Amino acid sequence: MKTQHDIIKQGYDALINSLGVADTIRFIQYFSPGKGDYTKERHQWLDEKTLVDVLEEMKELPSEDTNQYDEIIE
Repeated sequence: MKTQHDIIKQGYDALINSLGVADTIRFIQYFSPGKGDYTKERHQWLDEKTLVDVLEEMKELPSEDTNQYDEIIE
């Protein structure tokens, strides 16, 4: 079984082989590990909402924002 380090190295190698070094760096810059404790913080807002509330908020999202990654995929 591969270690986590082996998988990460293989992933970087695949990106570099496919995209080259510069474009691999550009690709990786689109992702951020974030900060904080999402599991803990989500309870501050999610515990007070029902599934119906969440679904209603999703319906209110602008329909033109359905693909935020268009610029990446082009």
